[in-house]
Amino acid sequence: MADSIDVKVKYTAKDFTSDQDVRWCPGCGDYSILAQVQRTFPEIIETPKENVVWVSGIGCSSRFPYYMDTYGIHGIHGRAPIIASGVKIANPELSVWVATGDGDLLSIGGNHFIHACRRNVDIKVLLFNNRIYGLTKGQYSPTSEKGKVTKTSPYGSVDYPFNPLSLSLGAEATFVSRTVDRTPKHLQEILRRAAKHKGLAFIEIYQNCNIFNDGAFFKLTEKETKDDSALYLEHGKPMVFGKDNSKGIKLDGVKPIVVDITNGKYSKDDLWVHDEFSESPVHAMILAHLDDNPEFPTPLGVFRQIEKETYDSGIKNQIEMVTQKKGKGDLEKMLKGGNTWEVN
Repeated sequence: MADSIDVKVKYTAKDFTSDQDVRWCPGCGDYSILAQVQRTFPEIIETPKENVVWVSGIGCSSRFPYYMDTYGIHGIHGRAPIIASGVKIANPELSVWVATGDGDLLSIGGNHFIHACRRNVDIKVLLFNNRIYGLTKGQYSPTSEKGKVTKTSPYGSVDYPFNPLSLSLGAEATFVSRTVDRTPKHLQEILRRAAKHKGLAFIEIYQNCNIFNDGAFFKLTEKETKDDSALYLEHGKPMVFGKDNSKGIKLDGVKPIVVDITNGKYSKDDLWVHDEFSESPVHAMILAHLDDNPEFPTPLGVFRQIEKETYDSGIKNQIEMVTQKKGKGDLEKMLKGGNTWEVN
């Protein structure tokens, strides 16, 4: 294993680009995510790249490890969070990243995801959310909106969709964020923030599937609509959006309301000021559900980040403590000790 302290190498984006042909559909949002990861990794990875591991499950997004010139594991459906957890716990010095999709992470992988959040394993989870099953050709997914017409819901889905941010906040993830594939600078900034965080960092990335769900998030990126549709969160700053920053979000108790800050009735001083470091998850949860109402913009940025001991460091500290107290264990003695039976 490379020594992350003694070995210092200056990397470029090419150093994280593998020799594999990228096989996504032309125009897929995954290309942008891959490009931003490769562009930011030279500055955010503070370890030799031999200490970087990408883990994925099954789906279009899960081809990601092939395209990164690092170590990688292409796992089985939904199991990326638990595989990544095992890698990190066994090798705490590694930088472990997960690439997953809404079907992979939130259907069969849901249980592994919530427990990785709860344990606060020091891994970084990138959710490529296109609100559709892409690899299996366009069925509705756990994040597809109610009424979505697809091959498996020809008359409209009757399911209520998962809210990934709400789910991760409820499971006590210590870093929760959202960005969009078509906002490269913002995506890069969120990656930088996640890399610095000690603990599970969750990034929901709205990603366009131009084959089976084209335009699902265009209102957040198109010139005509983005100003009124996207709310960029900045810690310590009032929540302002709209053309010419003419609108804002005000809290009436715990109820958010949209106000006009150009008519003299309200000013920026009246607006909700974002606090991403709040110990309480209440305000982050309100933000996670803000655009349930189409009159509200979609928040983008870091919703919440807090500090608490990671699971992997807790395990490491416990092993060291018990070893100092009782000495190194004897595996053979343990296997042959306790209740044993001889079967004749």
